[in-house]
Amino acid sequence: MNVFEGAACAFLWAQSQAVELDFWTKARWALWLLVGFFGIFPGIVAYMVWLERKVAARFQDRIGPNRVGPFGLLQPIADAIKLITKEDLVPGGADGAVHLAAPVLVITSAFLVMAVIPFAVGLAPVNLPSGLVYLIAASSLSPLGIFLAGWSSRNKYSLIGAMRAVAQLVSYEVPQVLATIPVVLWAGSFSLVSIFDRQVNQGWFVASPPGLLGFVILFIASIAEVNRAPFDLPEAESELIAGYHTEYSGMRFGLFFLAEYLSVFAVSCLATAIFLGGGMPIPFLAFPVNLLGESAWSYVIVDAMLLAVFLVKVLAIVFVVLWVRATLPRMRVDRLMNFSWKYLVPLALVNVLVAAVWYELVIRPGAFDAGRWMMGTAVTGPIVAAACWGVFAINRAHGARAPVSEQWPSVGRIGPGVGGRGVSRRGL
Repeated sequence: MNVFEGAACAFLWAQSQAVELDFWTKARWALWLLVGFFGIFPGIVAYMVWLERKVAARFQDRIGPNRVGPFGLLQPIADAIKLITKEDLVPGGADGAVHLAAPVLVITSAFLVMAVIPFAVGLAPVNLPSGLVYLIAASSLSPLGIFLAGWSSRNKYSLIGAMRAVAQLVSYEVPQVLATIPVVLWAGSFSLVSIFDRQVNQGWFVASPPGLLGFVILFIASIAEVNRAPFDLPEAESELIAGYHTEYSGMRFGLFFLAEYLSVFAVSCLATAIFLGGGMPIPFLAFPVNLLGESAWSYVIVDAMLLAVFLVKVLAIVFVVLWVRATLPRMRVDRLMNFSWKYLVPLALVNVLVAAVWYELVIRPGAFDAGRWMMGTAVTGPIVAAACWGVFAINRAHGARAPVSEQWPSVGRIGPGVGGRGVSRRGL
């Protein structure tokens, strides 16, 4: 038993927070870096690929990976070995240093996002007071790496794919950030740990009309941020071959692949932490930290239970992302941009105002109360529903009045005609 107690104490020591940059603090960070970021997270990403292939196979009435290992469980390892051993080709006209730095920058951004996620009570690599701001800043490195990848390849398809990707990422970052403002208002802090603690006392933030709308906006914007279908325009193979990573092979391409799936896992963790109560299994009931007593071993068991619930929620969100990819076709690029600026941004701005009403009615008075929660839902629910209906109705009405050339950009003049005039498709 003393061995288990010692292991529990070491586990708690590894996750304890410290401000002084002494030797032991650096040792904790090194432990997180080696075990978590170079061991656990790449393994999770590898089997997310296996899961996607299995889920897509079921949707398409196929079998999926089933040759390498039982149920194909060793297929991700075989794929990783293949990527590592493949020849690394660099175009002759490419900028070698930038061509190498681009995938490293993208994967670094994906790893940095995971540093502030609270997986359980006290189980966060770093508890920053401005964790949400840090997370937004770290994720903003990804567009820079993507653009450098397309620019350094000296390939017009790669450059066009990179420009399209940056335009998409910048556009959908706006509603993604706006969707988190209600959470900051309700928690009174940018720290993800404080946001998690607030949900312990007030219930999951998604269990409110403005919280539900914010969660939906964050989910949609996050799918676009990680270039997943139906927002995978930067990798439209029918138009741009493979997009910004057309000229990448071997493990350099594997880094882009790893970054995409790690970003899917990261945004699922973020949505779980700030809207779904983290590892709390029941919305309005706090999970007792000292469930099994005051020993260190008790805290480890409780954290393991909370971590298991957290991962189940994350897996549910990841499954929905895979479900969307297997169901919806790719959007047109103009509709993709319109959906962000004309639908998500207005809804997110209205949701900030509705969140302030919810704060005054439910959160400001103090501890959670079912009566105040029902009153807040009765007041803010119709406002959220009316806002959604109004935004969609206004945009549909505008689209119906728009000329054909705006509704369908490819309809119009396709070349010079007699006397300098263009020839219309409708004329053909």
